[in-house]
Amino acid sequence: MAKIKTTFFCQNCGSQYSKWQGQCTACKEWNTIVEEVIQKEEKSDWKTPTSATKRTSKPLRINEIDVSQEARMNTEDEEFNRVLGGGIVPGSLILLGGEPGIGKSTLLLQISLKLPYKTLYVSGEESQQQIKMRAERIYPSSNNCYILTETKTQNIFKQIEALEPDIVVIDSIQTLHSDYIESSSGSISQIKECTTELIKFAKETATPVILIGHITKDGNIAGPKILEHMVDTVLQFEGDRNHVFRILRAHKNRFGSTNELGIYEMQGSGLREVSNPSEILISKKDEELSGNAVASTLEGMRPLMIEVQALVSTAVYGTPQRSATGFNAKRLNMLLAVLEKRAGFRLGAKDVFLNITGGISVDDPAIDLAVVASVLSSNEDVAIPKDYCFAAEVGLSGEIRPVQRVEQRILEAEKLGFTTIFVSKYNKIALQNTGIKIELISKIEDLVGFLV
Repeated sequence: MAKIKTTFFCQNCGSQYSKWQGQCTACKEWNTIVEEVIQKEEKSDWKTPTSATKRTSKPLRINEIDVSQEARMNTEDEEFNRVLGGGIVPGSLILLGGEPGIGKSTLLLQISLKLPYKTLYVSGEESQQQIKMRAERIYPSSNNCYILTETKTQNIFKQIEALEPDIVVIDSIQTLHSDYIESSSGSISQIKECTTELIKFAKETATPVILIGHITKDGNIAGPKILEHMVDTVLQFEGDRNHVFRILRAHKNRFGSTNELGIYEMQGSGLREVSNPSEILISKKDEELSGNAVASTLEGMRPLMIEVQALVSTAVYGTPQRSATGFNAKRLNMLLAVLEKRAGFRLGAKDVFLNITGGISVDDPAIDLAVVASVLSSNEDVAIPKDYCFAAEVGLSGEIRPVQRVEQRILEAEKLGFTTIFVSKYNKIALQNTGIKIELISKIEDLVGFLV
C-alpha cells in the first residue's frame, strides 16, 4: 500500500506549506492552515481511453489555426450575452459568484431551461424534486434541460459521457469532490482538483462549463485565488436582497470586455431582463424637488441615465458629515472643496449626503457635473428642471473637462426625452440637427449661473 502523504494548506489564500505554522506568510491570517490528506494514485482520465478527443495537441502555426468553428452560443438571454461579450464561447469555463440568496441558482437554471442546446444541470445542493418545483415557477416547459444531483466528479463524467450535453452547469464547485483527493468537499485541494478535471474536460471536448461559486464573508469567491486564474470568465451577481434589482458584472473575461453590465429584476416567476435600465434608475415624480440631478453615464457600450440625489443641511454635531452611497466618498470631498474654492459656497459647516439611485455604484468621472449640480440645488433649495441632464468631469481648478463618447450620451438623453444637456466646451461634437439643446460650459461658475 502506497504511503499516504499529507500537506498543509491555508484555507484563506490556498498557499501550501510542508508543515503547520500559526500564521500564513502569504495573506498574514492566523490559524487558517490545516492539514489535508493527498492520496497519490494512478489517475484515470475523465473519459475512456478509447474515446478520441475532439482537439489535437500538435503545435500549429498561428495563421493556420481555424477559428471558424468557434461561433458563440446564444443563451437566449440578452443581458447574459452582453456581459459575456456576445454569448458563450465553446470550451470556456465560467465562474459565477454572489451573496447567498441573491439568485445565482435561479439565474443559471432559468438560462438552462431557455437554452436551445442540450444542457446538463448538476446540483450538489438540491434534489431533483426541489429543482423541478423551481423550474415550474420559472419556465414550465423544456425538452433540452437534464437535471442530475451528484457531487462525485467521476460519476458526473460518466453521465456526461452517456448524455453528451452541449453545456454543463455545476451548482456549486464547493460541493464537488474527487476520489483522487481524500480531503473533504470545499477544501482547497478538492476545489483545485475538481476545477482542473472540469477544465480538462471543457478544453478537450469544446463543451462550455458554468460553475457557481460560494463567497466568503469578505465578498471574495471561496477557495484559493488560483481558482479565478484558472477559469476563463469570472462573473459577479450583485444586489441587495431588500431590493428587486440585480446586477451582473464581469470581473474577468478572456473573450470580451469587463466593463459590460447586465441588469435583472427579481420577480416571483424568476429574473426579468431589464432592457432599458434608465427607466428604473430615474424616479418617476410629478413635482420638481431640489437636490436631484440626472447624469448620462456609460457602462461598457451601454449608455445609462442615472439620478444623483444630494442633501445639504446644517451640521448639528460639531463635525460635518460626508456620506456617499454608490459614489467614491473621497471624490465627493474633492468636488466639495472645488465648490468652496472656485464657486464661493461655504459648505465646510454643513452635512452633505449623496446617493446614486437604483442601488448601483458608478465610477465614471462624467457624473461629476451632476454631483456638483445636485449639491448646489440642495444647498440653495432650487429645483433643477427635470428635463436637464449632465455629462462632464470637474477638474481641481474648477474647469469642466471633456468625457469620452459624448455623442452617444447625448443621443441617449435625447431618446429619453431630455431637452437640455450640459457638456464640456472642449468636447468635439459632430452631431447635427439634434432635438436636444447642448449647453457648452467651460468652468464651474458657468453652471452656477444656470442653476442659481
